[in-house]
Amino acid sequence: MYLNTKICDLFDIKYPILQGGMAWVATGELASAVSKAGGLGIIGAGNAPKDVIKEEIHKVKEVTDNNFGVNIMLLSPFVDDIVDLVIEENVPVVTTGAGNPGKYIDRFKKNNIKVVPVVSSVALAKRLVRTGVDAVIAEGTEAGGHIGDLTTMTMVPQLADAIDVPIIAAGGIADGRGFAAALSLGASGVQMGTRFVCSIESIAHDKYKDAIKKARDRDAVVTGRSTGHPVRNLKNKLTRKIDNMEKQEAAKEKIEEMGAGKLREAVREGNIETGSVMAGQIAGMIDDELPVKEIINNIINETIEVIEKNRNYIRE
Repeated sequence: MYLNTKICDLFDIKYPILQGGMAWVATGELASAVSKAGGLGIIGAGNAPKDVIKEEIHKVKEVTDNNFGVNIMLLSPFVDDIVDLVIEENVPVVTTGAGNPGKYIDRFKKNNIKVVPVVSSVALAKRLVRTGVDAVIAEGTEAGGHIGDLTTMTMVPQLADAIDVPIIAAGGIADGRGFAAALSLGASGVQMGTRFVCSIESIAHDKYKDAIKKARDRDAVVTGRSTGHPVRNLKNKLTRKIDNMEKQEAAKEKIEEMGAGKLREAVREGNIETGSVMAGQIAGMIDDELPVKEIINNIINETIEVIEKNRNYIRE
């Protein structure tokens, strides 16, 4: 048995699983492994320039002919260059964050690129659907990195009632139970980030992975709410310092300056004390590092088991 949803047909993939476009983590190595295993691997463009992302795209193409995507951070200083790049490289899918991709949609559509923005509210999703996006990623506050206020569980069913494009649930999902729950809520697939950080193919520093594997249920905390751009990280010296700055009502610019460049320090250099260890609340459930293919197969099998088990509750 296997799962087949609208997402599989939309992206021409075997399994309705997307890998989050995490800056510094979502490289060609990870994206190609996810796509090769039947999901949709995503390269995270972040604030990187065109030549860097071009190299990551080529890494994927060298490993698999399966579809993949690029996540474009719309606040990046190189956003226009990255838009040009995905068109030049015939990237099949683009996911977007930190803004409205409306100004680029016509170009994407003319080049047969599927457009899938990350949303954090029903109002935003409705607005983006009117611009012609192909699906939306409903990212709840449980997720790692930059977050909104709504939880995945409350946002997905409201989106399902409000829009007519496929919904991909993100935030708080790392196993078959979460996947089955997302499908029950009205999602057609899931996006996972933290679970894929702790994969063999992830290039994240071993200390970063270990921090996630050692995390407990309340270790993924939120800082930066006073700036209007809250971020979920594993608690450490950096989060405590930012928390104190916020309590002392430090200037927004000072707080943002404190976090600048800290994600790279954690992911690439293994600085988990004063670096930004972005991870979702699901980190408390992850205690191993597995090959991407095994992660995906396990989750698909678990999801089917959960769905089958729940049928036992039905009585005639």
